[in-house]
Amino acid sequence: MERGDLSIITPLRNVELQQNKFDISKKLKIIQQKLDYVFLQKGIALLLISLLLGRALILSHLTPFALPFFAVVYLSKRDKASSVLLGLLAGSLTLSIGNAAYTFILCVIFLITYKILENLFKHAFKIVPYAVLCISFFMKCGFQYVQNGQTLTRYDGVMAGVEASLAFVLVFIFMQSIPFLSSQKRKKSLKTEEIISLIILLASVLTGTIGWTVYELSIEHILSRYLVLLFAFTAGATVGSTVGVVTGLIFSLANITSLYQMSLLAFSGLLGGLLKEGKRIGSAIGLMVATVLIGMYGEANTPLALTVYESCAAIFLFFITPSIMTDKLARFIPGTPEHVKDQQRYARKIRDITVRRVEQFSSVFQALSNSFSQPEKWEDDKNEEQEFDLFLSHVTEKTCQNCFKRNNCWSTNFDKTYELMRTVMHDMDEISGTLSSPVYRQLDKHCTKAKKVRDAMHKELTIMKVNQQLKVQLQESRKLVAEQLLGVSEVMGDFAKEIQREQESHHRQEEMMLDVLQDFGIEIEQIEIYSLEPGNVDIDITLPHSSSLGEFEKIIAPILSDILNETIVVKGEEYEDYQSDLSYATLRSAKAYLVETGIAHAAKGGGFLSGDSYSTIELGPGKFAVAISDGMGNGERAHHESSETLKLLQKILKSGIEEKVAIKSVNSVLSLRTTDEIFSTLDLAMIDLHNAQAKFLKIGSTPSFIKRGNKILKIESGNLPMGILQEFDVDVVTEQLRAEDLLIMMSDGIFEGPKNVENYELWMKRKLREIETDEPQAVADLIMEEVIRTRSGVIADDMTIAVVAIKHNTPKWAAIPVKSRHMKIS
Repeated sequence: MERGDLSIITPLRNVELQQNKFDISKKLKIIQQKLDYVFLQKGIALLLISLLLGRALILSHLTPFALPFFAVVYLSKRDKASSVLLGLLAGSLTLSIGNAAYTFILCVIFLITYKILENLFKHAFKIVPYAVLCISFFMKCGFQYVQNGQTLTRYDGVMAGVEASLAFVLVFIFMQSIPFLSSQKRKKSLKTEEIISLIILLASVLTGTIGWTVYELSIEHILSRYLVLLFAFTAGATVGSTVGVVTGLIFSLANITSLYQMSLLAFSGLLGGLLKEGKRIGSAIGLMVATVLIGMYGEANTPLALTVYESCAAIFLFFITPSIMTDKLARFIPGTPEHVKDQQRYARKIRDITVRRVEQFSSVFQALSNSFSQPEKWEDDKNEEQEFDLFLSHVTEKTCQNCFKRNNCWSTNFDKTYELMRTVMHDMDEISGTLSSPVYRQLDKHCTKAKKVRDAMHKELTIMKVNQQLKVQLQESRKLVAEQLLGVSEVMGDFAKEIQREQESHHRQEEMMLDVLQDFGIEIEQIEIYSLEPGNVDIDITLPHSSSLGEFEKIIAPILSDILNETIVVKGEEYEDYQSDLSYATLRSAKAYLVETGIAHAAKGGGFLSGDSYSTIELGPGKFAVAISDGMGNGERAHHESSETLKLLQKILKSGIEEKVAIKSVNSVLSLRTTDEIFSTLDLAMIDLHNAQAKFLKIGSTPSFIKRGNKILKIESGNLPMGILQEFDVDVVTEQLRAEDLLIMMSDGIFEGPKNVENYELWMKRKLREIETDEPQAVADLIMEEVIRTRSGVIADDMTIAVVAIKHNTPKWAAIPVKSRHMKIS
């Protein structure tokens, strides 16, 4: 056989092996489904449980299990009540005929009582526990009275009260545990009370095996240890020890000689849960260690070897238990890895469904945007000849239709008339509705209704221009809608990506941080890491004392800054009351740069309302924007236009839509919402606080300046004011800012305000160089004061100046080098 044949056979064997594994797991799943159907749906499990509960005893002669179990099954699974009654009678018959008769009479009296209660009360099922309490007490007293020869002692009354009280409690326990054993449709997780109720039910069932032995090995001991071992391995030490205590307590009530079993089962559950990391062998070792230690101090008449054999039998049952069963049980117990994975799987499914819906909405908006942005094809096919023919038909319909020279003009001299009409239309269009003398004489010589034709053509030209303007506005509206829909589509697409990002688990990093902080002598209660993404670190820390000395800001934040190799600052601190004495702090990434702003603002003539508006905008994490808008003119209307422009721009930018699209949208809204000539300028600077890169979008605004030491840089663009053109391209100017830079933005009232100045740019640069302070507010005030001084204290126009200082974000407390222990968090 050749080498090529071997390369083909090997993958085929792997495929066959995987296929066999898949078939085996599929068959096991089918068998499990059939067993669930037989035991749960058909009621076999309830029948077996009723058989054991029928013969279960407490304190050697009390039987409190039969009536509560039958009552709960009758309420929840009435179709299974008859089989459960037969199981209870069969189990009690193994004790004595008297017990069987007593159980039968109890169940019959309950049925009669419940029928009466249904006729008297609307919600009879709420009274069932009290009915069980009364029936059990009086029937037990009557049974003891007959059995003792028509005498009833005080001891018999106390025992009857104990049995009735146990029956009353068992009703509530069985109500929570029976649905788990009788239905395939269960909840995603069980509450602590439901888990305890299930354990009590299982332990009560096991009391029905008291007295059963196989080769001198007690069945009750084997099954109880198996039950404890199963829960310890599945749910851990807490649940395992709880199962041991509850099971041992019930066994000790059933048989006082089994009191030491409580210690053995509780210790076995504790050790088995602690050693569960060693898989099944570890839990089995825990049981054997507990058996040997407790067995040495157990009953003198119970050989240690016999106790060890019983534990070995329980371990054997534990090892042959399918993993499917343990995994299925673990999914219902909160705190287990299987339950956490199940919850995560459910949350991931919900998240994926949400992401798909958001992506679908995003694709719908993108499709709508594409549909609106496509040009109308029929307009491309339309040429000038067709438009002129349509125009001419409207004119001739009103003038030539009833003229006696119609045939002469449009039949004999068609070409001459057609060209004359074209000349007349172009001449009227060029000189705004009037005709030049040569064209009018030519029309008057050719047509007997020259004045009527001229008037009709002027009217149709007016209508045609209005229609063309409406078409242009309609096209602009379509473009606006297309751009907005595209922006919304992009925002929703980004939102879907954010939802889809997994929330990482940072247990290892939390332990490493805890170790480093403790090495510095800082006592930490808890560390929770939500994000370690560079530039977006989010950590919560809890101290076990009230932090009044600033440990978070002075020590912890600098240490974390050195560990994570980026500046970490305290964003918020909380303190509990004196009783808990805990303090909490949220630490997050600091931006590489900070901005400080100074604004100087004045209205024309010292008025209250200015046509200028300004805004400073926080755009999510790490972005800062400054905007100045100048409405046309002065006063209330200009103030309204400029402020509305900034409000609309601010809302669109905060939604996450790109800057260019946002400005085009604002421009389209301004140009379409009114026919008045109301225009606004816009000066927008967006600064990335991570790298100090700035984008400038200047729409009809004056130049901006960057002061870098003695060097002055000018930022300008040639875009017209907003609202003048329905369609324009936005030029974006990008500039890299540095620390200690000053960005100066101003309206035309400042830039063109100085009187008797020929070159405004040179004057502004000179004034900026002369200013010695770097305080933003001081710079803004000094520039405005210089402009007003040139006009002898007169404010000739609305004035606005915004100064932004770029600074390094240096925390108050510098980082402490961690030289003793190098650690890299990844």
